[in-house]
Amino acid sequence: MQVLHGLAGLRSLPAGAVVSIGNFDGIHLGHQEILKTAKQLVPAGKASALVVLTFEPHPLTVLRPAEAPPRLTSLEMKHGLLESAGVDYLAVLEPEPAVLGMTASQFWELLRDQLRASHLVEGKSFRFGKGATGTIQTLREWSANSTLRLHVVDSVTVPLLDLQIAPVSSSLIRFLVTFGRVREAGLCLGRAYQLRGKVIKGLGRGRKLGVPTANLQTNGTLVPGDGVYAGRCTIDGQSYAAAVSIGSMPTFTENIRQVEAHLLDFDGDLYGRDISVDLVDWLRDQRRFVGADQLVTQIGKDIKETRKRA
Repeated sequence: MQVLHGLAGLRSLPAGAVVSIGNFDGIHLGHQEILKTAKQLVPAGKASALVVLTFEPHPLTVLRPAEAPPRLTSLEMKHGLLESAGVDYLAVLEPEPAVLGMTASQFWELLRDQLRASHLVEGKSFRFGKGATGTIQTLREWSANSTLRLHVVDSVTVPLLDLQIAPVSSSLIRFLVTFGRVREAGLCLGRAYQLRGKVIKGLGRGRKLGVPTANLQTNGTLVPGDGVYAGRCTIDGQSYAAAVSIGSMPTFTENIRQVEAHLLDFDGDLYGRDISVDLVDWLRDQRRFVGADQLVTQIGKDIKETRKRA
């Protein structure tokens, strides 16, 4: 997958491309359905391509920083997932005045006349242009008299554990992750929610208790709510179940929020390494124990439950 930047990069794309526009944070089941539909429109053996046009960082980081949503996927992870989905070009636009100031009609003209796209594939809630004034209905009207064909993909729904049928969206996944509902987030993503980062030195309490942990310095993606989780971690091609604690170690009143993963049956030094941890299921709330012995007993139960669920 080739990555192009700015309006100049967008204009350099091959004519006749199949294009989808959006932030694509999470590359969830809804995104995957859009990409699958778009890939099927790329003619075999012809000089065409599947192009994803995205914005980096999120436009709200400039327009209304306090409302900018936390990431579900790092830029690196997003690139990898898009490439695996068969995207040929990723066109990245920064939220600069030349981009943010484009009206819906100017953006349409860019796609139609300068990019000369053949197909545009979007979800029903897609909006575009300054003030998000452009809608799917706008695109239906404009594309009716154009060679650029519009394809609207229906929302993907999933059954949550409370038996509600919910349309998948990045906003829903952020809600689920924030409240520790990682199993349901995984249903929406089509894979486990993942944290990535560098293993840094912590206070060493886990090792003193006989359960050494990898203290993860996360890379800016959304960290789930405080709790203990069952997860998995792959090291050098080997997958290990992992009991993951997220919180501020209430038993020791440290008040420093940390992400710590105890890899079951692993013996090695991970300091300084970049690792990823898949969060499979929520086990319990964080709580304060009377002392270290009571905590160790509970950790033993957490490890036993992790073996079952991860």
